[in-house]
Amino acid sequence: MDYAEFHRRSIEEPEAFWAEQAKAIHWHKPPTSILEYDNPPFRKWFVGGETNLCYNAVDRHVAERGDQLALVAISTETDETREITYRQLYREVNDFAAVLKSLGVGRGDRVVIYMPNMAEAVFAMLACARIGAVHSVVFGGFASHNLALRIDDAQPKLLIAADAGSRGGKVIPYKPLVDAACAQAQHPPAHVLVVSRGLDPDYTRVEGRDVDYATLRAEHAGEDVPVEWLESNEPAYLLYTSGTTGKPKGVQRDVGGYAVAMALSMWAIYDVKPGQVMFSTSDVGWAVGHSYNVYGPLVAGATSILYEGLPTTPDAGIWWKICADYGVRTIFSSPTGIRVLKKQDASFLTRYDLSKLEYLFLAGEPLDEPTAHWINEGLGKTVIDNYWQTETGWPVLTLMPGVEMKPVKFGSPGLPSPGYDLRVIDEATGEEAAPGQKGVLVIQPPLPPGCMTTVWNDDQRFLSSYFSHFSELLYSSLDWAIRDEDGYTFILGRTDDVINVAGHRLGTREIEESISSHPAVAEAAVIGVHDELKGQVPVVFATLKQAGTAGSQGETAKQMLQTVADQLGAVARPARVYVVNALPKTRSGKLLRRSLQALAESRDPGDLSTLDDPNALDEVRRVLERGADAGQ
Repeated sequence: MDYAEFHRRSIEEPEAFWAEQAKAIHWHKPPTSILEYDNPPFRKWFVGGETNLCYNAVDRHVAERGDQLALVAISTETDETREITYRQLYREVNDFAAVLKSLGVGRGDRVVIYMPNMAEAVFAMLACARIGAVHSVVFGGFASHNLALRIDDAQPKLLIAADAGSRGGKVIPYKPLVDAACAQAQHPPAHVLVVSRGLDPDYTRVEGRDVDYATLRAEHAGEDVPVEWLESNEPAYLLYTSGTTGKPKGVQRDVGGYAVAMALSMWAIYDVKPGQVMFSTSDVGWAVGHSYNVYGPLVAGATSILYEGLPTTPDAGIWWKICADYGVRTIFSSPTGIRVLKKQDASFLTRYDLSKLEYLFLAGEPLDEPTAHWINEGLGKTVIDNYWQTETGWPVLTLMPGVEMKPVKFGSPGLPSPGYDLRVIDEATGEEAAPGQKGVLVIQPPLPPGCMTTVWNDDQRFLSSYFSHFSELLYSSLDWAIRDEDGYTFILGRTDDVINVAGHRLGTREIEESISSHPAVAEAAVIGVHDELKGQVPVVFATLKQAGTAGSQGETAKQMLQTVADQLGAVARPARVYVVNALPKTRSGKLLRRSLQALAESRDPGDLSTLDDPNALDEVRRVLERGADAGQ
């Protein structure tokens, strides 16, 4: 198949193209029209069609491949492996759905899921999809403040939580974080359903609110719960992502468009067919986890590997051992994960039989060329970078071995995926950038199936966040990019105040608000600084209300780090804190964050003609030379 023709049809004949792709999923009622686009940039795909994500991921496979493995949940934290066939998955999901129904959860109700990579997290997501409830999975590494923000925005009827997670053998109790979040929230759920793993058996139970999953499941075991058929454009799930304000954005995904995009991407991009095996190392709380740990592989009738644990435990060969044990065809990870392995003994890459492994896909942050070359040479397998966002739900830029394998260019995620009409726009002129010229990567709407439909309960924020950056109606990725003569795109980093830490998007504003909540802090600026392992790390520059000694400054700086960890979770903890006497600002009072970032990375701080106090930058230089007050 010719890639260029395949992509051209998706742009020039979108309705015919997507009507063909829609045949890959089951429709209880076929769509009456493929695309409705009378209120740009809002669009509806497969209008009038009725379907269900759970049915497409589970039920329709039982007759043909009931005894095939659907999900393999491996935990090196609890030393447990669960192999679950499609038939067993059907039973588990129905039991879970029956429990949800018994707690009054139904079509359109929101359910927040706060769980690590365990099988029940997948059962819970699919059970919500089955009954038409809207799930919102929150990454287990987030602290109670983050969880409370998401509770208040989603206003869930139910919160499902594990008693605890584990990382590196250290138990992380979830239930106290849930209790604190519910106490902070203005709209706490009526019930908290606790799935106990026995990691924190003495967790505190709140009378009248908390219910035990095992107890309720025993009461409803064996029940068959009917599928709720949903119109294609009803919300399937919410997934919160950091923005430039402190309030997270609830990315809203539809049912039908997402199912079709998952079906297409599995064969066309990841080259995984029914009965084959895909291993995504993501957490279920992230967009990759939703799409390629849960929905994508299962919609395709493939086997999905769910892994809980570090890439180096029990040793740096664990991912490759899993690939060998289960005959993985495609593994999907992040550049940070590979950089972690790069520090280990390279012999682990060749210790196992990887004859069935064809592809290593990497995403979440820009893939640096040295890392790409190292893993490509070490594994002897095709390494494909791919670029996408929480908002898009599936790759925007990639190579497509299932269609036509184009040459790999390390440093570039590749070429546009079907349905993505991409341009690189000069920020100043709004004109198309010439090959080799830096610009902002944009998508010409309508956005293809699988992309977000809006921001939950906030259409205006959807418009202002993504479609208000140019005079023309264009979706801004908020990423700088360059396109070469062959049409390959190279991603250069964010245009806004969102940073990418080991594939986790963090809003610097959120961290600044957390730092500023410390009683000693007068003002704070948080920037993303390049890091060899994680891509970027947050670094803090802060002024204090009262000057102190070096020792007291150091203690305050340590407290700032702890404040962020307590409020936002360890994932947001800054790498370093610098206490300064003044922050560089323009005469209008705007913080010069880009100049701070340049100085922290030993680069030219740029045009300083608008600087209010030139001494402020000299102060920053002096402090950087002196070293951080806290952190590494």
